[in-house]
Amino acid sequence: MTRLTPKHGVAVITGAGTGLGRALALRLTALGFSVVGIGRRSAALEESRALDSTRRFHPLPVDVGRPEQVRAAFDAIERDHGPVALLFNNAAVYPHRDFLNETPESFMATVDSNLGGMVACCHAALLGMARRGQGRIVNVATFADISPLPASSAYAVSKGAARVLTRALVADLGDRFPGIVIGDWMPGMLRTGMGIPDGLDPAQAARWGVELGLRCEPALNGAVFEQDREVPAPRGLKGRIRDLILLRATPAPRQLRPQG
Repeated sequence: MTRLTPKHGVAVITGAGTGLGRALALRLTALGFSVVGIGRRSAALEESRALDSTRRFHPLPVDVGRPEQVRAAFDAIERDHGPVALLFNNAAVYPHRDFLNETPESFMATVDSNLGGMVACCHAALLGMARRGQGRIVNVATFADISPLPASSAYAVSKGAARVLTRALVADLGDRFPGIVIGDWMPGMLRTGMGIPDGLDPAQAARWGVELGLRCEPALNGAVFEQDREVPAPRGLKGRIRDLILLRATPAPRQLRPQG
């Protein structure tokens, strides 16, 4: 299998009540997928459902920072909607607090949501994916760990650690389960509540994100994309010299071209 279709199972999107999560959900339902939208606020999820003319969006209120809620939610999804074929880990919180205005408790609450939520959802989804030998996980990421902004220490640390989690999952599972593809996607600065007023339309970003999510080639395992283009892995000096000696061209970054 190199491309997911609705027959492979349901899509799960965290943070589906607003912004990018809502846009991803609506794009997937328009392509025929049943989507379970997870979020903490029932009212926001109901607004997303009201915007879905296909009636394929299923809201499920869950706090991803609570592992027991996540486990129960994925059990219910498998029971009521079928196997999870695609997971978008999109939920995140972004408190704007100077480190001296944080407490250890407030800092770790952000980590629990942004990193702990991703850990819980990946673990719950991967249990079923491993039994079937196939599945796709896209972790919505940022470069916040490389260049943290002021008053964003908890966000930067939690999102940076989430990128490490992606690489660790690939290291653990990549050889044993080549049909399970996991990677990071940076959607860019969006016109959302967590973004900027003149940012990119989330609907446009969702077209790229969904295209990436539907591609399930093993060659994409561990790949990092920013918007619609792959971010190549850094090449060390020895690797670059070897390429020159062997007259080997550096592969061009892959680009996403949404269908439909």
